[in-house]
Amino acid sequence: MLELVGFGSDSAATHEVATRLGGMAYANHPTERDERPYSAMIRVATDNVEAVRSVSDVGMYVCFSRVIKAPVTEPTAERSIATFGLVRNPAMTHRQCDDHWRDTHGPLALRMHLAMCDYSQLAVVDTIHGQVLDGIAMCAFSTRSDLSEKFFNDDDAKRAIIKDVNTFSDAAGSPPRVVLQQLI
Repeated sequence: MLELVGFGSDSAATHEVATRLGGMAYANHPTERDERPYSAMIRVATDNVEAVRSVSDVGMYVCFSRVIKAPVTEPTAERSIATFGLVRNPAMTHRQCDDHWRDTHGPLALRMHLAMCDYSQLAVVDTIHGQVLDGIAMCAFSTRSDLSEKFFNDDDAKRAIIKDVNTFSDAAGSPPRVVLQQLI
């Protein structure tokens, strides 16, 4: 499904727009540092570009949403979502990067992040404004401590993920991870 995805700095306004448009709103997890590149995120299937733009002061994207792992349980207030902006490896085209991310990295992530309770890949179709991205990964864990302590199964899983990420992404050029909580 195509969605408008926005990164912003006003979580209350993002929540209001997402509620009005039937979308999803996210805000910085209380443990996140303020200097992260954004503190709110909206995802919504809509043609109301102006409403989404109004809360997307950091960046706005048209994305194709892929569920790699459907939610195991209903979202709770404790659930924490690590979001990763993806800038492709410059040696690859967008299509090559996205194919690898979907077909190779997705299945690998399911094996290496066993505590992950939900995983979606938002493949960027177009950057409306903000940093040009090729994708946005959303990796959910039941609690913030699970995300911190059980992100990887073990050291071998960590090495496998890092090695694979470096084949299809520009890790240094990608924005830092932001941990969010889903508001709606």
